[in-house]
Amino acid sequence: MLSRCLLTGVLLLSSAAAAQEAVTPEEALEVDAARAELGKRLFYDTRLSGDTTLSCASCHQPDKAFTDGEALSAAYTGGAHFRNTPTLANVGYRDAWLHDGRLGTDLNDVAREMITETYLMNMDMRIMQERLKQDPVYVEMFAAAGMSEPSNGGARNALMGFMKTIQSRNAPYDTGEMSAAAQRGQAIFEGKAQCSACHSGARFTDDQPYNIGVPNNPDIWSDPERHSVYVTYAKFFGVPGYMNLREDIGAYIRTHREETRRSFLTLTLRELTYTAPYMHNGVFGTLDEVVDFYDAGGGSDPLKDARLKPLGLIPSEKADLVAFLESLSGESFDTDAYVWREDDFDYEVIEDWRNLQN
Repeated sequence: MLSRCLLTGVLLLSSAAAAQEAVTPEEALEVDAARAELGKRLFYDTRLSGDTTLSCASCHQPDKAFTDGEALSAAYTGGAHFRNTPTLANVGYRDAWLHDGRLGTDLNDVAREMITETYLMNMDMRIMQERLKQDPVYVEMFAAAGMSEPSNGGARNALMGFMKTIQSRNAPYDTGEMSAAAQRGQAIFEGKAQCSACHSGARFTDDQPYNIGVPNNPDIWSDPERHSVYVTYAKFFGVPGYMNLREDIGAYIRTHREETRRSFLTLTLRELTYTAPYMHNGVFGTLDEVVDFYDAGGGSDPLKDARLKPLGLIPSEKADLVAFLESLSGESFDTDAYVWREDDFDYEVIEDWRNLQN
């Protein structure tokens, strides 16, 4: 047992350990260190996609707080996505995932959908398992993580372990180092602007869907690759008249209730500095545009949440509100805690552990 603990300590002088040393919004989640290290390598491996062109990190890039900097994300070869890539910062604490909230169980299910969905990574998991078995590094790492051999379930659990280590770190809001403008902005956020009605808690989201009248992104319908992917998605979920749709129906995909059309989960406000463009479809390029949108009372939609009203913010209040939003972003995620390095895994440690067990 002691040797295994030593192994774990050597394997993960990275994700969870590094995150725990920083000031974070919430306590670190309990994660098996060796599995999280395995998950980190898997996260950057393009062999998890059908044609080996995409990895999880293709869209979730650590230097952009695990987003991609695009209004609408990429997709599997021959397609293009119809939504903005959400940040993975603090993703292990969420109650629902994806912009429409259609997954609400755990990160294992999220990993499975991202890997197997035809327009995402399009991977047959039986093939993925064989690819992993043919890599001696994975054979060693699965063994170190307490799994007899590479497997689909083990890979998903490892990815889940890695994602649970992704936390915001050292944001001025958490370290108590907010500027005077940010402090004024916090008062507006919690008071006059009423942002905290939905953007609540440590992650600044209630994980619930709302219709706020976000404008449609016409690129989804004018780009044949994006449109075809949306048609595939809507058809799979049994949406009536999916061929004629020219709108993203949001949470309706799982409820099939008319009042939930064009409703999307409240996005976390953590790491906003790195995650532009904004909204589920990337229609706003800056935080100033987002603030202007809410100041106007949201967009125009018959199903818009009744709480959205014009705010009447003056320019200085808008500037202070942006300053507060920026204070929710911490250090860049492009660190050894989250980026796989070729020498991250030490074969000699594994051999020593095996010898000790024998």
